[in-house]
Amino acid sequence: MPYKGKVLVVDDDQNVLELVKLYGEREGFEVIGVNHGDLVLPAFDRENPDVVILDLMLPGKDGLTLCRDLRAVRMIPIIMLTAKGEEADRVLGLEMGADDYVSKPFSPRELVARIRAVLRRTQTVDAVTNWKLKYPGLEIQADTRRVLVNGEETQVTPREFDLLYYLAQNPRRVFTREELLGAVWGYDYFGDQRTVDVHIRRLRTKLSPLPHEYLTTVWGVGYQFTPPVKGGEATS
Repeated sequence: MPYKGKVLVVDDDQNVLELVKLYGEREGFEVIGVNHGDLVLPAFDRENPDVVILDLMLPGKDGLTLCRDLRAVRMIPIIMLTAKGEEADRVLGLEMGADDYVSKPFSPRELVARIRAVLRRTQTVDAVTNWKLKYPGLEIQADTRRVLVNGEETQVTPREFDLLYYLAQNPRRVFTREELLGAVWGYDYFGDQRTVDVHIRRLRTKLSPLPHEYLTTVWGVGYQFTPPVKGGEATS
């Protein structure tokens, strides 16, 4: 089976580490397990993973702190593991930059599907070269996965980039949350659709220096990318 990427799994439950390793390696991933929050950053630097699976409740540094710390190092995809019912923690984790979450107890097949989806989406966009979407004050670079606001780069997470890129490719088209979850998250998503709302809110904050509101809400339906009326079509 061809190598598909490296996964860093952080959980203090050895059973979880072994389960993810078993199913992940079946799918062609290299899986590295870490069971203590204080060991995560050294392992991250040493292993240079493609995606991180991060439990929130850890000895040492907790998952939310680690999410912030990892984001400061590199904009890598992060999938949180949360206990069922911890809605406040899930929302806070998404606000701090996590791309997705899976609630415990979880299906290892579902987790592997999430890993495949986040890497497939990242690699698909990375495969596009020398193509930029340009709108007034906003530039989205598919080849480097950079977002420029008024000529200055703004830091976005991998999932934020994918969401903005997808919407900007389809200006003025209205998408439901279900459609965005399917297209951007890349699987049949049965979790909290407010995941989309959190990512839209974070993107709006990062685009706030612009005088025009690009990400608009269509009440009762979903969201759309709305360029200015004049001079607002994308160029490549």
